[in-house]
Amino acid sequence: MIFDPPALAERVSALEQEMGATGFWDDQGHAAKVSAEHARAQRKLDEFRSLESELDDLEALEEMAAEDDSIADELAEQRKAVEQRLERLEEERLFSGEYDAGDAVVSVHGGTGGTDSQDWAEMMLRMYLRWSEKRGLDAELKEASAGEEAGIKSASFFARGENAYGLFSAEKGVHRLVRISPFDSAGRRHTSFALLEVAPLVDETVDVEIDDGDLQIDTYRASGAGGQHVNKTDSAVRITHRPSKIVVQCQNERSQSANKTTAMAMLRSKLIEREQQLREEEIAREKGEAKDVGWGSQIRSYFLHPSTRVKDHRTGHEVGDAQRVLDGDLDGFVRAELLREAGDGG
Repeated sequence: MIFDPPALAERVSALEQEMGATGFWDDQGHAAKVSAEHARAQRKLDEFRSLESELDDLEALEEMAAEDDSIADELAEQRKAVEQRLERLEEERLFSGEYDAGDAVVSVHGGTGGTDSQDWAEMMLRMYLRWSEKRGLDAELKEASAGEEAGIKSASFFARGENAYGLFSAEKGVHRLVRISPFDSAGRRHTSFALLEVAPLVDETVDVEIDDGDLQIDTYRASGAGGQHVNKTDSAVRITHRPSKIVVQCQNERSQSANKTTAMAMLRSKLIEREQQLREEEIAREKGEAKDVGWGSQIRSYFLHPSTRVKDHRTGHEVGDAQRVLDGDLDGFVRAELLREAGDGG
């Protein structure tokens, strides 16, 4: 995808025309989608025009700096600001998938390894909630199931904001933690695994075929899993989609009805993601490539012992300060993966 300002300006103009038409707000769902697209397109256009202006200023400053050494620091600052803007525009260029610009359903699952893996799943949940906050995304926790002794078996949240699905998609796969286990009285080193799943959060206008007869709907009392993460409630809902074996649950809304509505939205999203995954696997088979986004695809290792570092196995991107990463500093990893995917895509 190439950034094309004239085409973007044309699109902004067309959307403004549509928004100004009589009866535009009669269909509020459609109106909200058009308004959101207009806001995104306008922001990108403003960013580009602002960058153009800064480049002109930089050019003038460089000419002045050639004759006046005293403005070298100002020139360096201006260069850095322009480079940061260029990086943001380049990141925008990387989001070209059908659902990339929209919201996401994000799920964390503890792997085999008992208490250590469940603790690792909760550490990952914290990491992604912090990263969401740093990126300006709104994260709404919908479900967290407590582990037997510590941590969580699973958790799901909605990430809302610009490019939420595109950003989180770069993180899906298995994450591996190597550390001295705090749950091992002998103080031995343990390896734990947790899986991150990501699906596009779609509205009801997107066509997804769900037969009511394929659903098993159970209600249960939530245990307040995940400590402060989830409200206690008598109205939690679990939905099993028998043909795909997808299970979704929600326990954090105000009523059983609201929990069911949210759980159905999660199911729709996961079915769409499953369809996309099956298409990608078929394309990969045709190309003679193996593609696995399940437990076999270990994407990153987090080492807390004997040294601390985090290494991504897809891109080679590595950071020496593991705690900084666990506190939500993930932009470098995500950017490296988005660039790798764009390169693979030709």
